[in-house]
Amino acid sequence: MKLAITGMAALLAGAAPVLAGGIERAPQSLNILFEEGNYAELSFGGADPTVEGTDTGLQPALPIGPRATGDVANGYGFVGLSYKHQFSDALSAAIIIEQPFGADVSYQAFNPATGQGGSSLLGGTMARVDSTTFTALMRYKLPNNLSFHGGLRGSQADAEVTLQGFAYGPPTPPTFSGYNVQLDKDFGVGYVVGAAYEIPDIAGRVSLTYNSKVEHEFDTVESLQGNVIGRSTTTVDTPESVTLEAQSGVAPGTLVFGSIRWVNWSEFKVDPAVFTATSGSGLVSLEDTTTYTLGVGRKFNDTWSGSAALTYEPENDDLVSPLAPTNGRVGVTLAAVYTMDNIKITTGINYTKLGDARPQTGGAGRAQMEDSDLLGIGVRIGYSF
Repeated sequence: MKLAITGMAALLAGAAPVLAGGIERAPQSLNILFEEGNYAELSFGGADPTVEGTDTGLQPALPIGPRATGDVANGYGFVGLSYKHQFSDALSAAIIIEQPFGADVSYQAFNPATGQGGSSLLGGTMARVDSTTFTALMRYKLPNNLSFHGGLRGSQADAEVTLQGFAYGPPTPPTFSGYNVQLDKDFGVGYVVGAAYEIPDIAGRVSLTYNSKVEHEFDTVESLQGNVIGRSTTTVDTPESVTLEAQSGVAPGTLVFGSIRWVNWSEFKVDPAVFTATSGSGLVSLEDTTTYTLGVGRKFNDTWSGSAALTYEPENDDLVSPLAPTNGRVGVTLAAVYTMDNIKITTGINYTKLGDARPQTGGAGRAQMEDSDLLGIGVRIGYSF
């Protein structure tokens, strides 16, 4: 029996934010392409992560005991806008504006003179990344239910990083403590390509999408202890990814759905000229991630639908960048949809348990981050016409 909830697998996309591998905050879903007819959507919400721990690996010469880092992950909000237009039974197009990448990490400053504050090894370290992505897509559907989609993705981004604390050297030169780099706003372009196969009678669909990397060339200013030490251009690639998504009806009004997403975070390198030449290594080093999602959706009546999904991202090496101090995750997302005429309101809530990790410098763990988690809430308002 044909189900009346063919769009149920899209409930999670943008409904509730998460803190994924690297600096990813949303999975860049293209589910809007599979909405019926013309469709516009506004999404917004926020997340409150808690990531905290205690100093480890203190240098013997430092007469300072282990100190708590405090909560180093700041809360964040998001907003998105998308529009899909159906030109014919076969041809459609969509425009998506979203904020899939971002970071806001700051370690409470430590005062060596008084011995007060946060982490003595990492206190004062911070990272901020802001980005907005614009995606233009087209989809062509063949008579045999096979379709192809693709388009261009543009990304505008800027960032700032500060390294501070005994983990980066003594208070006096030579040291990286007090190092700051500012990456000015830049716009880069990549592409998206994929295919899907549908079985309408059972609301079945399998889609595969490839997102290319997006290369940015940032005008860069490096400074140490407030003094400018270099001006250059830094090339940074936001990573390529591959996403496999599937859904199928299993009973009237009930749908199961899932996805596997791989992101090539190992190609995300931030190598400012002076820092790299002096230290012999880059500023950021991350590992690839694979994220698995499995869920079920249910249509209760003509007005209400809902879904529940589990997300799992395996842990990698527990030695991580202080600028991304988590390792793997397990999360659950609940979503409810209220439908009234042509309006669809989706509300989602996500709780994610973030894996323990050890922020490191020079290959040595500097803190132990434990019992980290995140709570996210989001709302999507869709209008069909």
